[in-house]
Amino acid sequence: MKLAYSTNGYQNMTLTNAVSEIGKTGYQGVEILADTPHAFPPSTNANWVKDLKYELDKYQLEVSNINGNTVAGFFFDPTGEPTFEPSICNADKQKRSKRIAYTKACIDMAVELEAKNISITSGMCLPGNPPNQALIQLVESLKEIMEYAEAKQINVGIEYEPGLLVENGRELLEVIDLVGSDRLGANLDLGHAEVIGENLPELLSNFKNRIWNLHMEDIAYQKHYHLIPGDGTMDFDSIFRVLNEIEYDGFVTVELYTYSHDPIYASKRSYEFLERYINISI
Repeated sequence: MKLAYSTNGYQNMTLTNAVSEIGKTGYQGVEILADTPHAFPPSTNANWVKDLKYELDKYQLEVSNINGNTVAGFFFDPTGEPTFEPSICNADKQKRSKRIAYTKACIDMAVELEAKNISITSGMCLPGNPPNQALIQLVESLKEIMEYAEAKQINVGIEYEPGLLVENGRELLEVIDLVGSDRLGANLDLGHAEVIGENLPELLSNFKNRIWNLHMEDIAYQKHYHLIPGDGTMDFDSIFRVLNEIEYDGFVTVELYTYSHDPIYASKRSYEFLERYINISI
């Protein structure tokens, strides 16, 4: 296993400065936020790409994931709330197409930055789009996305979250089965699983080789607010024991957008807490 930190925790800095700070802290990887204020729209020839590659090389950082979960960049007046629309389960075909095109651009960015995977969400069920209908649209969208991802040899991880169409591990496994692509798996956020009361060791065992990236934070008493690891009530000893048992060798990516007001403090404390678990697994 390797430790990474998501740039969505550094939203008060430019992307290249965020990557530099993450590298200085000692992380082996960085997750790139494919949204404002960092990499929206996803692009392989934007001015910042060259500078980003320089910082990655300088600190010998790998890209743990291209985070395409939120798309606040589609809106002119961001609220600070996670924004999931337009989604790939939206009832409006034109809006779905817009999100599919964005997702394909994330795949292209992964190729450019030598990342192995991207992450996306299902989106949520808006008024007039009940779950049974939204699921059909989701699977249809994913089949198109996965055809593109397979051609580019990039894995796509769905991240589930309370309130979305796909909001637990059982539903995600069902979607993976319906789509039928070997490159569709999980961007597994263990904090989200904790919030909805899932059995984390059982969950990790069920997904095994379908985990493309792990999002890690702490949660206190199942309240959905991302905390620095060690500050909540999650059982990290149990989590890492199972990760070692299933021989997970990917990235553990810390996701603390809740500390964007003090990201250096949060990233350093997270590294200090999690380093012991990573060293044990090496």
